[in-house]
Amino acid sequence: MSQDNLIPVVVNGAAGKMGKEVIKAIASSDDMMLVGAVDQNPAVLGQDVGEVAGCGALEVPIMNDLEGVLVLATQHKIQGVMVDFTHPDSVYENVRSAIAYGVRPVVGTTGLSPKQINDLADFAEKASTGVLVIPNFSIGIVLMQQAAIQAAQYFDHVEIIELHHNQKADAPSGTAIKTAEMLSGMGKTYNPQQVEETEHIEGARGSVCGDNIRLHSVRLPGLIAHQEIIFGAAGQIYTLRHDTSDRSCYMPGVLLSIRKITELKSLVYGLEKII
Repeated sequence: MSQDNLIPVVVNGAAGKMGKEVIKAIASSDDMMLVGAVDQNPAVLGQDVGEVAGCGALEVPIMNDLEGVLVLATQHKIQGVMVDFTHPDSVYENVRSAIAYGVRPVVGTTGLSPKQINDLADFAEKASTGVLVIPNFSIGIVLMQQAAIQAAQYFDHVEIIELHHNQKADAPSGTAIKTAEMLSGMGKTYNPQQVEETEHIEGARGSVCGDNIRLHSVRLPGLIAHQEIIFGAAGQIYTLRHDTSDRSCYMPGVLLSIRKITELKSLVYGLEKII
């Protein structure tokens, strides 16, 4: 395929665990080309991002100037895409910058507030630029959420437990919040009160999301990303669980998002919207 027909991609957070996987996935694809790599870690600045990711030299140095790299992404026939796996504190401004430069953001960083997502949706609409905010790129998670929606028609009691590595900065996870939001759209209130509960330690019963769904977060080294949706009824428990054993499981969803975002003119939230 001619380079003129390849999707130009910038990876922001390129030296992180997810960023390295994205670099390898793009390098292996036949319809994309890596045009920029951004990271704020001073230990990797100037290094070839392919060498850092472990997939061999790609002749793309890691830089810490996002706006400069976004400009590079605009110098191509096809509109560029920025994949962002950075930090909740910086993701909002990263996405605004990408939209302003006419580069379509695929956002894997969680922690955006509902207000921030609404603001970005308005900005994207005015710019007629596609934005994808994806709390979880795993196809298995999408299937689990769809199964949960089916189960919610028959169960009135549900709680969600999400478990992640202890370097994850936000809690609950974006995936757990998204799952609760999907169940909240069922037109029912969950977990009708049976007794007057008392928390002897604040937070012991987790946090409460829409329609009285309880969310619980676990952070431990040795974990990657895991989620349980537990439904209960008289005499039975129905548990849905998804476990991640390697970050490569997210890459089909990332590549799909990069391809699909070229068709979008507004913000879309959730992988299930583009499958």
